[in-house]
Amino acid sequence: MSERLAHAKVNLALVVGPSRPDGKHELTTVLMRVGLADHLRLEPAPLLAVEGFSADTLIRRALELVSAAAGVEPAWRVLVDKRIPVAAGLGGGSSDAAAALLLANQAIDGALPAARLAALAAGLGADVPFFLADGPQLGEGDGTVLTKVELPQAFTVLLLLPDGEMKASTGAVYAAFDQRDGSVGYEERRAALLSALEAGDLSGLPPNDLAASPFANELLGLGAFRADVSGAGPTVYGLFDERTAAESAAERLQHLGRVWVVPQAW
Repeated sequence: MSERLAHAKVNLALVVGPSRPDGKHELTTVLMRVGLADHLRLEPAPLLAVEGFSADTLIRRALELVSAAAGVEPAWRVLVDKRIPVAAGLGGGSSDAAAALLLANQAIDGALPAARLAALAAGLGADVPFFLADGPQLGEGDGTVLTKVELPQAFTVLLLLPDGEMKASTGAVYAAFDQRDGSVGYEERRAALLSALEAGDLSGLPPNDLAASPFANELLGLGAFRADVSGAGPTVYGLFDERTAAESAAERLQHLGRVWVVPQAW
């Protein structure tokens, strides 16, 4: 038996460009794990099974891919303790898939090299490769071209999932982006992102191109030095220098929905 935490992520910045020849969009994003996590436990079993999360598709698919690539039977059961909300912009499904890839590869004594695991991860989703390695990363291309980055400071993260807000499908989000010609000015926004990152000024990162929320301004008013929507939303995050300030803001906002105050997770 082996087990692993599958951490949520936030997009500290997300700027999106035009469609690529492969149909995906060019993008530049900064990804960071946070201390909200699912727990996965893998153990031998007669048949492949995923328990504890009835809506899963990615964990099962990840296990099938590893077994096929390694030429073994997927004789595993995974027990999932689901803590990350579904379809919230926090990458829970992608993180679960990456954890499943790593657990399955561990179960076969690391038979698949890192490059092969990364290729399998990219086939499962653009965010999945990020979760294979520790630390914050800059994502480029379709999001799977990853470079480790150093963040300038330690901070506490407040996550707010507003009541009644649901994430639209990824296709619908990008269709709306294209309809409003959202890619115009991409190179300038990308340059601003890279400049702020190089200067260590997270507050200077450009806003999310795919989603916005008035709650980001509320978080800024409550002391966050950076606040925005993560991914395609609807979760909004705020970054705070002090945990006490984040906890105070959480008390003020808890009537709006589900709120977590969590550390960075490396």
